[in-house]
Amino acid sequence: MRHRVGYRKLGRVTSHRIALLRNLATALFERERIQTTLAKAKELRPFAEKLITLAKREDGRLHARRLVLRDIKDQIIVKKLFDSLGARFATRPGGYTRILRLGPRRGDGAEMAIVELLGSEYKPEKPEEKGKKAETEKKPEAKAAKPAGKAKEPKAAKAKSKSEDGEKKKASAKSKGKKKAAGKEA
Repeated sequence: MRHRVGYRKLGRVTSHRIALLRNLATALFERERIQTTLAKAKELRPFAEKLITLAKREDGRLHARRLVLRDIKDQIIVKKLFDSLGARFATRPGGYTRILRLGPRRGDGAEMAIVELLGSEYKPEKPEEKGKKAETEKKPEAKAAKPAGKAKEPKAAKAKSKSEDGEKKKASAKSKGKKKAAGKEA
């Protein structure tokens, strides 16, 4: 039994393990979702949540920022952590991350997982919404295709206009043929 054992060593010496967690936390705060092994994900969760808790502090923000800068060296990520992520989780008392198990990795059978920050879930469009959006996009196109100034013509008038259009096309084709023949003779 693992009574009173505080953390997983992940097969690494202390400095390598800390560097791994810092890199994973930086990637998590940057992308808000990363894929890693389950053991690393379980070790990353408390590490990242402590940093988010520091980012939520209202009093002593400079000191909290310096404490976070010990672990996260990228100034842009720290700024994002304090500005957007700290504000997002301001009312939440804890539990800022979620671990989703993916199953074994194909190559070596290692258990894989996705670690994501809450609020960054993937939301696919429902099939009903896709159909509605397509219909709304098609309607303005159909209206734009019709001339705005003309009123609806009766069916008989439409038939006459179609036959007249066909006769005009035939006449223009005949005249083009005469021009081509005249061009060859010259």
